[in-house]
Amino acid sequence: MPASLRRFGKTEQHVSPFSLGTMRLVNCPESVAHDTVVSAVERGINHIETAQAYGISEIRLGTILSQDLSSVRDRLTITTKLVPTLPPTKLREALERSLDRLQLDYIDNFAFHGINLPEHLELVLNGGLQTIQEAVAEGLVKHIGFSTHGSLELIQTAIATKAFEFVNLHYYYFNQRNQTAIALAAQQDMGVFVISPADKGGMLYQPPQTLADLCQPFSPLEFGYRFLLDTPAIHTLSLGAAQPSDLDAAFSALEPSADWLESKQAIDLRLQDMLANRLESDRCSQCYQCLPCPEAINIPEMLRLRNLEAGLGMTEFAQYRYNMFEKAGHWFPGRKGDRCTECGDCLPRCPEYLDIPRLLDDAHDRLNVRTIRRLWE
Repeated sequence: MPASLRRFGKTEQHVSPFSLGTMRLVNCPESVAHDTVVSAVERGINHIETAQAYGISEIRLGTILSQDLSSVRDRLTITTKLVPTLPPTKLREALERSLDRLQLDYIDNFAFHGINLPEHLELVLNGGLQTIQEAVAEGLVKHIGFSTHGSLELIQTAIATKAFEFVNLHYYYFNQRNQTAIALAAQQDMGVFVISPADKGGMLYQPPQTLADLCQPFSPLEFGYRFLLDTPAIHTLSLGAAQPSDLDAAFSALEPSADWLESKQAIDLRLQDMLANRLESDRCSQCYQCLPCPEAINIPEMLRLRNLEAGLGMTEFAQYRYNMFEKAGHWFPGRKGDRCTECGDCLPRCPEYLDIPRLLDDAHDRLNVRTIRRLWE
């Protein structure tokens, strides 16, 4: 077993620090998708992740697996995902469809795709889970987990059920909200897979100059990767490559750096100083005590995006995420800042005494500027 592989929790699988996510492969020419997957495997990536919801992703991956990677199939970990809202019969049919599309006899890891609401977890525990457990008994699936864009509280509840062997979640330098969920997953010896660190972690592949300067001697993307890989409870990071060259930055982050710890501390200090100096008393510390909002505004996330835009110049990323509000449903819940009625409910709950209605209005003015599409659209 190569030293770079990491034990993926109680699954006892050993996976590469980066996993190839195939969502973006649906938008590139078939030959490029082929070259990207084959190159990733040749360079040491042994975990490939897809989902039935990613358009033709499973079909493309299945063709590549059967035609070019059949000889190494046993060394690969393949994960696919299905939504938690399917009734048991439909879930079984969908699982069989995934196996057919992937041209596989079994799937290493099955994940319920997007346990984002309490009712999703309830549906899984009261039907879907048993269906997949039966598939495990038949040898069609080896391990069961879930992906989530849900609240910290929901993720912790799902982990605490002890029904799952791994979790796919969001956690980044610029959004550390789910830190306690990762710690809880570690206590349960679960595999931890971080979703989209390059894109949803801050569009770090095309950073503003301010951020690039602050992250020296690393690029912001390499800093973001190294920050996550430095966390023992995190086992693998999603790498959403659309062409072979997209793999390069990830592999750079795996190179030893003698002064990493010193550099990490210095970069963190520079970033925090810049945020403090530019935001002053308007900085939101993400305590989440302002919720719930009667207008269903996702106040903490909106103010986090404002922090990044006003504090670090991460305008394009902040606009990209802000304009997902009211378009992505439970995948990115919340209404935009202009929905604020200035009712004042949030004000006495804020320990920093922020003028939240004013900041929501300002965030809307800064960020509500363009139409955004999701990556696979």
